[in-house]
Amino acid sequence: MTNRSGGGFPVAADDWLVPTPGARVLAVGQGSALMAARLIARGAQVTLIDRDPAILLSARRRQPSLAVVATSAEALPFQPCSFDAVVISQGMHLLAPGLALAEFARVLAPGGYLGLAYTTRDDSVPWVRRLARVLQVYDPELMTSKQIDSIDALSGSPYFPDVESHSFRLWVPITRDGMFEMVSSAPKLSGLPEPAASALLDAVGAIYDTSANSPEPLALPYAVQCWRAEVNHSEFTSQLELAPEGLQITL
Repeated sequence: MTNRSGGGFPVAADDWLVPTPGARVLAVGQGSALMAARLIARGAQVTLIDRDPAILLSARRRQPSLAVVATSAEALPFQPCSFDAVVISQGMHLLAPGLALAEFARVLAPGGYLGLAYTTRDDSVPWVRRLARVLQVYDPELMTSKQIDSIDALSGSPYFPDVESHSFRLWVPITRDGMFEMVSSAPKLSGLPEPAASALLDAVGAIYDTSANSPEPLALPYAVQCWRAEVNHSEFTSQLELAPEGLQITL
């Protein structure tokens, strides 16, 4: 179940994930395209990778200064120490962590960071908990919290031994009709027969009416969960050497 309404991403989250102005950044996957555009606006030099050339062309049309490369995160075609930061939004769980983390470490410069971000609905707000109870009558799995296994893989990687985390709040406005659309888009709710469908929408409407401060829309809360870790090159069997033209790893 997703919300199609817009909402401003917290700038502090981008600053925390990539704290160095003008950094060379590798953004991984389609989910990181919006973050790539925001980082470019802050002066970063960003390269976006994805397996699908069509996704990259679309991102390049929206952001002409974005460099794009069609490739896999598990086999990066970049020289060692090419980037100051690697960022992934909503996508680490789609990768093979053992291979990808080693590649990220290889292309990061000493002192560089890997940053992960996941935006999830914040169920700590009372009206959101009431909505979850209503929806879970029809779909017990809806709006339940799930562990992000890819974060466990990062925490266990010898290339990124010290993982920091930070959570940022994001409020997304949603109208009454927008909430009905969000609920109706859930696969197990979209096909409800009558009178169950009407009863569900009546209950959802009641939650909206008692929670919103009319005429302002209700604010749907999200948590932007971020993790970052500085690279540790000591686990590589080869040595990190300072060449005349800069830092490189001799393989």
